[in-house]
Amino acid sequence: MIRLKSLFASLLLFPFTLPSTAEEGLADLKIGDSAPDFSLPGIDGKTWTLADFKDGKVLVVFFTSNHCPTSHGAADRLKSFLADYRPRGMAFVAINPNHPEGLSIDELGYSKYSDGFEDMKLYAAEEGFDFPYLYDGETQNVARAYGCLTTPHVFVFDAERKLRYKGRFDDSRFGGDDSTVKTPDTRNAVEALLAGKPVPVEETKPFGCSTKWRSKKTAVAEKMAAWDATPVDVETIDAAGVTALRKNGTNKVRLFNVWATWCAPCVQEFPDLVTAARKFGLRDFEFINLSVDDPANAAAVKAFLEKQKAGMAPKVKKSFEAEGRKTNSYLYSGTDMDEVMLALDPEWPGGIPHTILVDTDGTILWRHNGLVDGETLRAKILEHMGDYYVP
Repeated sequence: MIRLKSLFASLLLFPFTLPSTAEEGLADLKIGDSAPDFSLPGIDGKTWTLADFKDGKVLVVFFTSNHCPTSHGAADRLKSFLADYRPRGMAFVAINPNHPEGLSIDELGYSKYSDGFEDMKLYAAEEGFDFPYLYDGETQNVARAYGCLTTPHVFVFDAERKLRYKGRFDDSRFGGDDSTVKTPDTRNAVEALLAGKPVPVEETKPFGCSTKWRSKKTAVAEKMAAWDATPVDVETIDAAGVTALRKNGTNKVRLFNVWATWCAPCVQEFPDLVTAARKFGLRDFEFINLSVDDPANAAAVKAFLEKQKAGMAPKVKKSFEAEGRKTNSYLYSGTDMDEVMLALDPEWPGGIPHTILVDTDGTILWRHNGLVDGETLRAKILEHMGDYYVP
């Protein structure tokens, strides 16, 4: 079941200054302007230009991306839109304006994929794209020429390739069918043009994920460096404390991992756990790690976690501080392992590492004993949390 996620999940954990539209040299296409030409590689191996769409009575240029929850949410509505209007002579092309170097890992919490060209192929295959999907991320010159602000961002041109509509795909930020849509702006524009009528609303404000400019690379690196340097606090915990954490009752999905510095598989898998913690750091998600090292070795546990760059982002830290907790990194203080096994997961067969994914009501959604595969772990989390906003 996919549950409501905050609109503010698009905000960054570590603030930095985004390049302005002026700095990026974006054009501001006006209604009546001609469609800028382009020559871009498609995931089909072909280089596409504007002339390849010359036969369309109407041309829709749809800027989208692999990672954006707003684009994901519009996916089913886009399919029905294409089914309705391509048979009537509408031409359609999708363009990814983003460069993966302009994305930080926490901006990927709604997707398996980043925004590189090879990931476009995987995403398109999974979604069943049957239209040209082109990559502009290398130079981002087409995004600049069209004035692409977000994904999705739609530009509709008439038969003479004059701009007649620009803005959002429709007025819904949620996923699913048409039930959340009150104003199907792109449909309205295409319908009017095919009928030889004026477009009823020529401009709307696009909503979605900001275009990921490659110039953001340095700021992303600075953000990651700040994250890497975040200190880790380790607190001892007994079985009763583990029971309370496992019960949850917050709005966060919790990932628990039991590990030790002397456990080779634990050490091997830990980078994947940190990656998951960062990837879903903008969402209602928390990684809780529980060391079963000797409590006398607390300094070694802390050193290991800081070497693994396991410090939490400010959003997550604020969430557990609001619960009256000091950390998400714990060291088991008890002597009886049976007690902590029963407290965390009665079906834990023994041995470490042991990992469970726990819903907001304490239900175990997924468990794994032994070495975790990072891709499988992240897919399980995404499968439960969903890849778009829902009402």
